[in-house]
Amino acid sequence: MVKWSRPAGLDLKQIHDYIARDSKFYAQKVSLEIIEKSEKLSLFPEVGRVVPEIGDPRIRELLIFSYRLVYEVFPTKVEVLALIHSKRKFVKDLLNEQRHEPPVDNG
Repeated sequence: MVKWSRPAGLDLKQIHDYIARDSKFYAQKVSLEIIEKSEKLSLFPEVGRVVPEIGDPRIRELLIFSYRLVYEVFPTKVEVLALIHSKRKFVKDLLNEQRHEPPVDNG
């Protein structure tokens, strides 16, 4: 099962809205691909690399387009913690705050 944290869900919405300023078609396409790739994590949770800034094997990331989908692997689920543009500075403290938010069921 894949759950999205509230901050990660907001990240996805902001990305969609930003792209939609220029193209609603591509905003939809990017958003759907991000969601589809995140759903595959329920079958292959360790497919992503360990986040270099953290070094914890439970905290991993997938690179999708220009974004880092950061997630945490649990025994019975995967939780998406953040969706960060690859050019944006990774802030470990922000991610730690997001890990304590209640998850959102995306499905």
